[in-house]
Amino acid sequence: MLYWLLYEKLFHYFPPFRIFRYLTFRTAFASLTALFTALIIGPLVINRLREFQIGQYIREEGPKAHQKKAGTPTMGGLLIAISIVIPTLLWADLTNRFVWIAVVSTCAFAAIGFADDYTKVVHRRNLGLTARAKLGLQIATSTLIAVALIAMQTAGLYSTKLLVPFIKQFQPDLVIQGLEHHPHLWFLAFLPFVVFVVLVIVFSSNAVNLTDGLDGLAIGCTVIAAGALAVLTYVSGHATFSTYLELERMPQVGELTIFCGAMVGASIGFLWYNAHPAEVFMGDVGSLALGGAIGTVAVMIKQELLLPFIGGIFVIEAVSVILQVASFKLRKKRIFKMAPLHHHFELLGWSESKIIVRFWIASLVFALFALTTLKLR
Repeated sequence: MLYWLLYEKLFHYFPPFRIFRYLTFRTAFASLTALFTALIIGPLVINRLREFQIGQYIREEGPKAHQKKAGTPTMGGLLIAISIVIPTLLWADLTNRFVWIAVVSTCAFAAIGFADDYTKVVHRRNLGLTARAKLGLQIATSTLIAVALIAMQTAGLYSTKLLVPFIKQFQPDLVIQGLEHHPHLWFLAFLPFVVFVVLVIVFSSNAVNLTDGLDGLAIGCTVIAAGALAVLTYVSGHATFSTYLELERMPQVGELTIFCGAMVGASIGFLWYNAHPAEVFMGDVGSLALGGAIGTVAVMIKQELLLPFIGGIFVIEAVSVILQVASFKLRKKRIFKMAPLHHHFELLGWSESKIIVRFWIASLVFALFALTTLKLR
């Protein structure tokens, strides 16, 4: 909106406004706008949540130290979503379709999380939507995102090829060639791509959700992951950098840098209130939205296979739950004292603050490694 007004409409009357055409400048302002939006409206949102008695319910089988957190306002993810969407709409080029896919994806996953959190509040227990209902909504949303990207591919704005780290010459196409023009089997051609996109986005969304168990843990890791994605989106859309790094150049995805910058600013702003001891929890409305946004951006910039490193801690937390459940069902034995992994370390005697900071450090190491792979062959 401001990009349209200050650059496209007023630039000819006031030449200094040409600065608003620069992506880096608008990304910085989007980050600052998101940060101050979160800081300013944070107290209002938290007070409203308290007034409506929207408090967190703590599961009884969890660490006993968490019981004192019962009643802390939850659904603070509404603050995150607002602080991401508003700056993006202000500073991004709204004619860019990738920006709208990212915004709609964030809002859609936030809505799923809101429904889950609201159900918990109504029933006054730590059970929201059924696992089947939540997963079904996530799959449906991810499928729509995949369909939108197929439409972009048809228009020549997107590629369904998979970029493989370390082997940049190997780029398998997730569309079955030859079937896309068949009158009756064309949908089968795109099926592998749709399944892949759904797996990536749904896994990303749930991974962040599982990590959200300690004050500031998930949001701190999100700051790092969103920062890494901001770098990747910028170089993917930049003619010189994408050529030098042998990435498939997609000019329009560069505008997603603003979205990622807004995610960084909003996450830092929320961390101000979510740092230990937390004044508010993000709830599923925040964790599902952030996970969905991260997965969607990774798919759009063709860095799906780097996502396990970009969000390394999220992946480890999710895998710890999968291994724990599988081990208990198959062997009747647990691998960890409790899953997700951060609870395992709590039961080992680590303090909450120590777990959070050490996981942040690990997340930073993973993200830096992901960025180094850009030049590795």
